[in-house]
Amino acid sequence: MLYPEILVVGCGNPLFGDDGFGPAVVEEMQKLTLPDNIKVVDGGLGSPHFIFTLLDSEVTKKLIIIDIADFGAEPGSIAKFKVEDLPAGSYRDAHSWDLTEPLQRIKDAIDITVIGCQPKCVPTPEFLIGLTDEVNEAIPKTVQLVLDLIGVDYGTTGTTLKIVS
Repeated sequence: MLYPEILVVGCGNPLFGDDGFGPAVVEEMQKLTLPDNIKVVDGGLGSPHFIFTLLDSEVTKKLIIIDIADFGAEPGSIAKFKVEDLPAGSYRDAHSWDLTEPLQRIKDAIDITVIGCQPKCVPTPEFLIGLTDEVNEAIPKTVQLVLDLIGVDYGTTGTTLKIVS
């Protein structure tokens, strides 16, 4: 499959504490057996620069971006944002590249959801490998939220996969 119908991308850099949240969620999701029309990608730090090469508006129907986001909540809190919820310039990657505007351009062709986790610690320029406890505890809830958004029900045991219409 060159382009997926549903693309889930984890953004972030595990060398900067809680900024590794997106890749950590993707790592958990890659342990699941998902339908062939779903692609789960660890976009790392460069996600904003290549995410658009993974999309084809003729094929891709849903894009879910998983990242840290400072929305003034308790560390480890999760929030869902639509592109319309993101004020211009509010969603940037680590190199201050504004993602809001390019996402605005494709939002009419592709359903986009940004799942943000409130970080506790993102040290820069120092390195700190590992998530804080609060953010680490948000991973299972985020995986379930993504599964709900893509219409996959793993049941309570994690062993039964069925597609929910």
